[in-house]
Amino acid sequence: MHKFLRAVGFSEYTEKKQIRQLVKDVVLHADKRTYTAGEGSGILAEFDRNFSGEVGVAVCGEFDEEDNFSYDYYYPYLCPQIVSTGEDVSVERHAFRESYAGVCEDPKVGVSLIFYLQNMIPYLKYKNADRLPVQGTTVSLSALSCEGTILMPLQKTEWQKKKIKKDTVIRNRLIQAARCGDEDAIESLTLEDMDTYTAISKRIQKTDIFSLVDTYFMPYGVECDQYSVLGEITECRETVNSFTGEKLCIMTLCCNDLNFRLCINRMDLMGEAAVGRRFKGTAWLQGYINYPGE
Repeated sequence: MHKFLRAVGFSEYTEKKQIRQLVKDVVLHADKRTYTAGEGSGILAEFDRNFSGEVGVAVCGEFDEEDNFSYDYYYPYLCPQIVSTGEDVSVERHAFRESYAGVCEDPKVGVSLIFYLQNMIPYLKYKNADRLPVQGTTVSLSALSCEGTILMPLQKTEWQKKKIKKDTVIRNRLIQAARCGDEDAIESLTLEDMDTYTAISKRIQKTDIFSLVDTYFMPYGVECDQYSVLGEITECRETVNSFTGEKLCIMTLCCNDLNFRLCINRMDLMGEAAVGRRFKGTAWLQGYINYPGE
């Protein structure tokens, strides 16, 4: 069973028999079907079925020469609806199956963004046509979570909010310059990090860590596309999986000035989500590459 299947409302699907029936249902009643040529004579296919507008399950496999479909794997997904970054993205194939990971270096986050590629078929079409790399692409990110907690927001004045935005712009410029080899920018960032570490080390003895840290976005565990996140909720709503009736919570988060959508099963969320509050939890990051003209 896929670990994050419960995030889209299938918490009761824990047996192989149930999974086989779900896969069959997705293939037979898919809302979207995409195809492309495989490495051999077969045809790669992906079947997507939405169970709550933008939340669903995708099944990937291959048609042979006799038009028989063999299923390889499935994964749950949340359709992204906002552009998260316009930085250049590279794509790498997973070693164990015909699936792909996207890698993006966004200075706002401070770490390499590695995500599971949702639109594999369009990417393969560009690859088969020898049209890579494609200029002018953007990336829309989404995430699934199996555990999360709602935290209250930090109280900030209007002056503090403006200062944070100004400092973020300056820091992003320094990171860009440092990536280009600017030694002064590297030194400034190093000194800034040292000052921040010193200030936090003194205050953390008497103050809760989540009162000092507003948001964060950092790798979690051994899998490269999973992250521990703390972000401000800018939009949230509840929906229901039409197949199982389980309630889901879909939020738009802002982590280190990176915006993306996240879906979590309501039973796995501690607290009441609301705009302005913060979400803290682990997430499996997914992404959709927006090609020009699509």
